[in-house]
Order: sequence, then structure tokens, then C-alpha cells
Amino acid sequence: MAGLLTLDDLKAEIAAGRLDTVLVAMTDMAGQLVGKRFHAEYFVESGVQEIHACDYLLANDIDMEPVPGYAAASWDRGYGDFVLKPDLATLRRIPWLEGTALVLADVLDHDHAPVPHSPRAMLKRQLERLTALDMRAFFASELEFYLFDESHEAIAARNFRDPKTANRYIEDYHIFQTTKVEPVMRAIRNGLVGAGIPVENSKGEWAPGQEEINVRYAEALEMADRHVILKNAIKEIAHAQDKAVTFMAKWRYDLAGSSSHIHQSLWNPAGLTPLFADPEGPHGMSLLMRRYLAGQLCHAAEISYFLAPFINSYKRFQTGTFAPTRAVWSVDNRTAGFRLCGSGTNAIRVECRVGGADLNPYLAFAALIAAGLSGIEQSMELEPEFTGDAYRGKRLREIPKTLRAATEALRKSKMLRAAFGDAVVEHYVHAAEWEQFEYDRRITDWELRRGFERY
Repeated sequence: MAGLLTLDDLKAEIAAGRLDTVLVAMTDMAGQLVGKRFHAEYFVESGVQEIHACDYLLANDIDMEPVPGYAAASWDRGYGDFVLKPDLATLRRIPWLEGTALVLADVLDHDHAPVPHSPRAMLKRQLERLTALDMRAFFASELEFYLFDESHEAIAARNFRDPKTANRYIEDYHIFQTTKVEPVMRAIRNGLVGAGIPVENSKGEWAPGQEEINVRYAEALEMADRHVILKNAIKEIAHAQDKAVTFMAKWRYDLAGSSSHIHQSLWNPAGLTPLFADPEGPHGMSLLMRRYLAGQLCHAAEISYFLAPFINSYKRFQTGTFAPTRAVWSVDNRTAGFRLCGSGTNAIRVECRVGGADLNPYLAFAALIAAGLSGIEQSMELEPEFTGDAYRGKRLREIPKTLRAATEALRKSKMLRAAFGDAVVEHYVHAAEWEQFEYDRRITDWELRRGFERY
């Protein structure tokens, strides 16, 4: 695929003077790319084998502050290093950065075993479980975001008051409105294709300045890799044009939130036979698919933290906003948390609509697979489909309304403890509790405006 590089390609590009920098990056718990920039010749000489980084990168918060209380990394343990092992299958040119290539890395301990709470390792572990069952997962994540007609620096200088969205009115599917932002969106589409990430389309989303970009589905690990690269790319390409982007799940209470809908299907090891398809099954669903979906519904509350990892994430779940509030399934119904797409075809798949644009794809994919495998292994029976408006339905399974509720469900999850290990679950419970603690001790602008005089 154009944009992807072999090590020999990289060496040739360096010799020709076309590449001089290699970014080696891992993802932190928030899904941000973190790592080092190497002079390309030194990367080929030495960095290609492994590099080192401080283990606090998987024990800090989104502000990059070291968080006390982790078992895996702390002041008591000295905040040592772990190993970043470049995965050369991810090596690619980055067209929007001059003379630059990027490679993603796995996080290993000093014995070169995967660090179990590393997001990429967590997904790989679940994919290994599928491989043992002669199954292969294909995923696609649709990413929404807001584009602003000013820089992050300009918005921050006004304390984030009234940032100017790139358009003034609703632009969902609107061609003229999206023409206005085409200089940025065209650069994003072409940049991603040039980096080996096949883009299918972009479109205007519901709110002013809200955009969506869709890339072609892929094997789950590759899709997660694409997701973190394209998210970083969107920020960098917009920044180069003095524009700002936010992937907050809900940046303004009266505008639509930004989601990351996740499409999932299982195939045979060769990727040729769709294991979710059965012409004789209801809506063309195989028994395997019905059990997989049943597992996700059964464990919906337990996996919510990995789909909605921040305080802000839960402010997206509002009635009538196309963000789901109920963990039920339905056929081609956008009010449900889980939607059946492609019914009756080989492209039949589950779309999880719960996740926001702020999720970490490795963690989200891993949790969804773990829940689906639980349904398969326990031969769970799929509940009847929901029809109608799930926002108004009675006695339906609800998505947790707060991070606090999602954290408690995560803590108590026997399924996730079996899938990820106790230490990994405790690591992410601690991350969630720290997020809650940081929020609980802050005074919001809303509180100040409402209560400064009246209380």
C-alpha cells in the first residue's frame, strides 16, 4: 500500500535525502501518541531494535502528571524505563510532516515480555484468544470531531470561551457547508492516504463545524493503529492551517457530541469466510454472531469505561442526540446502543454506538472482543431485538450515566478480570478513580456563575 515502508524502503529514502526523521511512538492510556523523534540514520543503525522510555507513560493522567498509587510504576519503584519495540509492519511515511516517517511500538518489560497494561498488548491478548478459536476480527471505527476557525492557542488565550466553529449552522451531509472546510478536510484525506491509511470518505456531521472521517475496515490491530495515527494526523494537519480540532465527547452541552462508532465482524483465519453470516438465521445472523452480541449486551456496563473513559464522556449520553442511552440492540436503528448493519449480506456486522471520540481504540476493541468472546464461550442467548425509540423504551438496560458508575462496574467485572488479569483491571480502575478525584475537587465555571452571588 502506498505510504507504507519496509526497512529497505526507509534506507533508500534516507540515502536519497527524502527522509531524515523517524517518529517512534506508543499510545498512552488516553490513546495519545507519545515517543521520540530519531534522526533517521540513527534509527536504522540502532533504534530499529528497541528504544527506552519512562514507565510513567502508562501511569500518568492526560495532563502528563505522574499519578500516585499505581502498582506498576511509582516514585517508590523509581519510575524506571520500559522497552519500546518498533513494529516495522506499521512503518510509514508521514506526508504532512517534512522528511518524516513514523513507526508504532509495542511496550515490553526488560525481559522483553509485553507490559500487560499496555493498550496495544491488551488488544493483542484478546486477538490471540480469537486465533486459538480459528477466528479473526475485522473492525472499523468512524471518528467524529469539531473543527474550529482559529488555533488552539487563540482559543486557550480566551480561556476556551466561545471558540469559532468552522461553520455557522448544521452541516450534516451538507455539500456547500463542507466545501467551506475542504482545504483542511482534503489535506486530511490525502495525507492519510499518503500515509497508507485508506480513506473512504469524509462528511459534515450534525453540528456546526462537526466533521466525520471514515477509513476502510481492517484487521482489528491494524484498525486500532490506523485510528491513533489518523487522530493525531487530523490535529497536526489542522494545526498547520491555524485551525483547532477537538475530540471531546461533548465540548458544548447544547451541541451534538462526537462519537467513535465501532463496526465489528468475525471471519475465518484467511479472512475469506464471514462467520457472522447465515442466510437461514434471523436477519442473516449466524448463531456465533448472536452469541457474540449477547455477550456485549450482557457486559455492556462493565466495558463502558473503555468506551467512555473520562468525566466528560458521560455528558454525551443525552436523549435525542443520536448518542445512545440504552444498551440494547436493534436493526438499523440509531437510537440503540448496538445496531445491526448489513443484515442478510456477507457484510453483516455489529455497530457499537456507545463509544465517544475520546476513546482509546486498543482498549475499546479489546473490551468489546472480550465481552463478545464471553457470549460465545458461555453460549449466551441473544435477547429479542428492540424496535422503536430506545430513548423512550421502558425497563431497558441503561448505559452507565457517570464515570463513577462505570468504574464500579469495571471493578466488579469477573469477565474482564478473567480476560485482562486482575492487575490490569486494577490499573485502569485506578486511572478512572484518579480522573474522578481530579474532577471532584475542581470548581466549574457553571458552579461559579450560578452560586457566587446566590449561595
